[in-house]
Order: sequence, then structure tokens, then C-alpha cells
Amino acid sequence: MSDDTRSMRERMLAGEPYMPDEELGAMSRRALGLVDAFNATGVDEGDRRKELLTELLGGLGTGTEVRPPLRVDYGTYLTIGDHGFVNFGLVALDCAPITIGEHVQIGPNVQLLTPTHPVEPDPRRDKWEGAQPITIGDNVWLGGGAIVCPGVTIGDDTVVGAGSVVTKDLPAGVVAVGNPARVIKRVID
Repeated sequence: MSDDTRSMRERMLAGEPYMPDEELGAMSRRALGLVDAFNATGVDEGDRRKELLTELLGGLGTGTEVRPPLRVDYGTYLTIGDHGFVNFGLVALDCAPITIGEHVQIGPNVQLLTPTHPVEPDPRRDKWEGAQPITIGDNVWLGGGAIVCPGVTIGDDTVVGAGSVVTKDLPAGVVAVGNPARVIKRVID
């Protein structure tokens, strides 16, 4: 890995092994400060919330509401489309891009987790990590407490049941539940 001249951030975004460094630490501290300010807003501070989210996130769609508390790694790599609703307690660990479509409903305490860690003990002990992107299509509903794992794509119009753990891609127009989440029915042909 010593021949690689890319920054750790470049490696992270390429989905390759990286190690947190000063640049990533500074990005994380910036995000944590903005998240703390967002989470401290009151119920009547909608304009302030939008201002903070616009500064924090890679993209925030028109008419989208995000309720605090929110947790992110960087914020920059999280985009949310138009007319979405994010309920209390979203954890979006955006070490790789997290793309959320339009009209998406996210229940309370949902986790979108892009980080990966080596299975081998030595690189894990040395603090190497990785990340894989998450893509959530339009008009998706993620039930409360759902967990979406690294590298997963969820198709348009799909419903993920509360408490489900999504470990593999889900097609468009289905209902999926369980751990691991499995398709139990189609809602659109």
C-alpha cells in the first residue's frame, strides 16, 4: 500500500482500504460540530435546521424534513432527495456515498452503515477500514430500527419492515422483512 500516492480520503471514496488521517479527522470534526448544532435546535427552528443541513449534507432536497437527532461521519457524502421524511435518530455513517431518493420515508432509529472492517485481525488491529456505498431509490419506506449494510441498493417503491437488517440488494416494488431481510411479497409488478 506504500506505492499508492492517493490521499486516504480518495482511497475511502474509491471503496479501497484506508486509514483515518488528519484530513478525515478534520472533516469529521466539522460534521460533528454541525450535527451538534442541528441536534440542539428547537421544534420552531425549521429555518435554522435547513440552514445547518444545507451546510452539512452533500444535498438536501426541496420539502425534505429531517428530525433531530441525526448522526453522520462526514455529512458531505449523504444526499437526500426531494419531499423526504427522516424521523428521529437516523445514523448515516457516510464513509462512502449514501444516496437517498425522492419521497423516501425513514422511520426512527434507522441505521445506514457504509463502513467495513477487515476480517483479518492484523489489518483490523492496525486500524485499516473500508466503505461501500448505499443507494436508496425513490418512494422507499424504511421502517423503524431498520439497518442497511454496506454496498446495498434498495429499488424504488420498496418497503423494508421495522427492525429488518438489509444485507443484500432489494429489487423495486417489494416488501422485505427480517434478519437478514428477505422479500415476502411484491407490491408492484
